[in-house]
Amino acid sequence: MYGFLQHLINGLAAGTIYALVALGYTMVYGVLKLINFAHGDVMMVGVYIGYAVAYLLGREYLGTFTAVALVFLASMTVCALIGLLIERFAYRPLREKPRLTSLITAIGISFALSYGFQLEMAVNLVKAPASPTGVSFAVTSEPVPGAVAAATILPGATTRAFPPIITPRQWLELGTDEKGSVRLFVGSAEHEELPESVIFWNWQAISFAIAAAMMLGLQVLVFKTRFGRAMRAVSFDHRVAALLGIPVDRVIAFTFMLGSALAAAAGLLYAIKDTAVQPLMGTMVGLKAFVAAVIGGIGNVPGALVGALALGLCEEFVVGYTSSSWRDAVAFGFLILVLLAKPEGLFGRAQAEKV
Repeated sequence: MYGFLQHLINGLAAGTIYALVALGYTMVYGVLKLINFAHGDVMMVGVYIGYAVAYLLGREYLGTFTAVALVFLASMTVCALIGLLIERFAYRPLREKPRLTSLITAIGISFALSYGFQLEMAVNLVKAPASPTGVSFAVTSEPVPGAVAAATILPGATTRAFPPIITPRQWLELGTDEKGSVRLFVGSAEHEELPESVIFWNWQAISFAIAAAMMLGLQVLVFKTRFGRAMRAVSFDHRVAALLGIPVDRVIAFTFMLGSALAAAAGLLYAIKDTAVQPLMGTMVGLKAFVAAVIGGIGNVPGALVGALALGLCEEFVVGYTSSSWRDAVAFGFLILVLLAKPEGLFGRAQAEKV
């Protein structure tokens, strides 16, 4: 049971990251009917910018809320500007051209970003990043023997004392070493971790909180604001929307900026997990986020969220109960099964096309 809960937490945490990236695909497709395959690489750029800002701030300031907010704000702002430039100079001139032209352009931008960031100037951005300190939480199923009186952390970190007996459902705060590595043990030397415990890492809690706040804000923006109405009008028919006085170019540009900012936030949350920061890191995440958007029904915001969570859970349970080598195969196989059963996605609507 505790193994199942652990996989459930890990799958939901991964799904929230996929969801933030999938929302960018969904919004751009919903407004412009374009698959922006450069979206995952914009996420990668956000990680580079975030690490560069973190390095400039220094390790001693990263534990504060202000520093973390500054890292996210800088990364999201730069990626929003990149999204604006991509839309203005790459996609807008091709808006009335065949869709295949825009698709090829998107693939070209993806390669330009992923391989452009292999230059030495980009590599130096993450040459010596400052590692933020992290904590984790564990809840035990059984009282821990009285010999367990403290959580002992690797050299260079602090030791936090606990009561002699830790009762069921009591949350324990653990920590990391001075390098930010979460390798610790609780209790006597022969036990590295609590018996039958569920670990809820700090990056998972941060992912849940930030993703939930951004998704709620996006839902309010799309369905409760004047700009959201304009966005939905453009998604139906941008030519008619322009005749009604809606600034179509500004709506589309802001949609790209918003999607790119969400991708930057997702990239930082993804990189918190000790993920290697490298120019191709956004390729697979972008593909899986696209898969999540298609599963949920591309163009549908709640569908992107459900599809991403379903994909994250599917991957985690495959890794937990079979083999990690099956992760990617099962993820894309899941897409095939959904499309065979419901080609428009779980929340999509079948639309008739004129011939």
